[in-house]
Amino acid sequence: MGTRPPTLDEVKQYSHHHWKRLEVKPGITGEWQVNGRSKVIDFEAIVQLDLRYLRRWSVMYDLHLIGKTIWVVLSKQGAC
Repeated sequence: MGTRPPTLDEVKQYSHHHWKRLEVKPGITGEWQVNGRSKVIDFEAIVQLDLRYLRRWSVMYDLHLIGKTIWVVLSKQGAC
């Protein structure tokens, strides 16, 4: 799971606490995708979702996120 890789322009603007989110390898889904998607546009909120995933990580939590991702995509929740 985990966030998408940041662009070089994004990294140039990082504050100290933003770097912690990069401890999670990029993946196919994550907190942002199942907890708001396009409704969550504030970068600080996205960082907090990434850090929440980092704190909660386990294989079972990944399976939970995969299941929730399927539900969110099929129900079109949070899509533009």
